[in-house]
Amino acid sequence: MNSNLLEIERKRRSIYKLGKNLPISEDEIINLISDIVKNAPSAYNSQTGKISILLNENHNDLWNIVENTLKKKMGPDRDFSKTKAKIDGFKAAYGTILYFENKNKVKELQETFSSYADKFPQYSQHSSAILQILIWLGLAEQNIGANLQHYNPIIDNEIKAKWDIPKEFELVAQMPFGEILSPAGEKEFDNIDNRIKIFR
Repeated sequence: MNSNLLEIERKRRSIYKLGKNLPISEDEIINLISDIVKNAPSAYNSQTGKISILLNENHNDLWNIVENTLKKKMGPDRDFSKTKAKIDGFKAAYGTILYFENKNKVKELQETFSSYADKFPQYSQHSSAILQILIWLGLAEQNIGANLQHYNPIIDNEIKAKWDIPKEFELVAQMPFGEILSPAGEKEFDNIDNRIKIFR
């Protein structure tokens, strides 16, 4: 069966060698991501997911924050060269998308639907995951590479101060994106019968 979605899903890989030259314009990327965020599903249509798109020096500033934070955390006695090389790879990308969840909105939902109060933090994470994969697929369709990082929570306070992010927004993930300089390697798959059971 032919499926555009399956083709895009196969294209979506974690790409770590990223560059600055993109196949579409910056405005087109912003419009694409905005449309995806607008239409992404969420539990109770709560729309708890928020993003910030960091470009140009803002993108560089983010990875400088990550580098400086990790350098302090690791201390002067540990070899920082491999970590720095990894961060430099993220900085070489075109931009970074920050994913947040609005914890105040989650709390409101817990109070409104108290019978499911313990479930809403989980629903919030599900909503964020949906938003992340939809944006990742959207970028892949445009031949733009990306990967997903999680340097939170150690960078949260500095990021919120730098870009005036509301305190109730919880940082969930960071997605550097850019030109695909080197494709991902071969992917290994578990036997699909171990993952799917069909009852007819």
